[in-house]
Amino acid sequence: MAAEDIQRKNVTRKNNVSFAGPHDAPVVMLAHGFGCDQNLWRLVARQLSTAYRVVLFDHVGSGAADPAAWDSQRYSTLDGYVDDIVDIVEGLDLRNVTFVGHSVAAMMGVLSVARTDRFTRLVLVAPSPRYIDDGEGYRGGFSRRDIEELLESLESNYLGWSRSMAPVIMGNPDRPELGDELTDSFCRTDPDCARVFARTTFLSDNRDDLHRVTVPTLVIDCAHDAIAPPEVGRYVVEHIPDCESVTIATDGHCPQLSAPDATTEAIVSFLSR
Repeated sequence: MAAEDIQRKNVTRKNNVSFAGPHDAPVVMLAHGFGCDQNLWRLVARQLSTAYRVVLFDHVGSGAADPAAWDSQRYSTLDGYVDDIVDIVEGLDLRNVTFVGHSVAAMMGVLSVARTDRFTRLVLVAPSPRYIDDGEGYRGGFSRRDIEELLESLESNYLGWSRSMAPVIMGNPDRPELGDELTDSFCRTDPDCARVFARTTFLSDNRDDLHRVTVPTLVIDCAHDAIAPPEVGRYVVEHIPDCESVTIATDGHCPQLSAPDATTEAIVSFLSR
């Protein structure tokens, strides 16, 4: 087997990479956030795949990614996840890729476009460059004590934390099946991996990385989001040079589940210009 084929096989297995849509269509890569896996993109992916080559994958420590690839030190910063993303696009020779990242994966996209020229557009879904409020006027939505208590609860009883927090993150209390799905996703994640990923997610500060983005960018945020409030989305738009935004009329932090049609429409409209 040629070295290139071995590399493709290794990359595909490590991150459980899957494809949908025409082989010769423009490439859209969908990246999931904390506690999730590629399955949460299924409704958007199904619609996008009629006109785009959709690339889905699981972060190491999530979904069906190779558990042997987990390394708590490597994934204690976003750089470990960014390395994997770059390995996927380069190992599979993907070019002119639009990266769509949800939640913490949005910041992975911000970091990835600075690492390789394989990405030509960026879509940030419910992004937050920093979850903790800053006394200098930045509102991330949480005090440091809020985050410390969240992490303490997660680390002491991950399954209990998942059952209580997933419905809050999802929002839409009138549609409890959405919260149930996110709860199930959280509970499928290995607790040891989740504890590391949670710290990586909620303690990161990527505000200084935003101005380095050099590709056209779209921010998609939700009208009411307990995790990334509207001020956060506005901050991202103001600090990325070529950036626009769309606010979807839905609650919660996961519009790919609560409003998949509107989320897909926003992505397609951006890509069509």
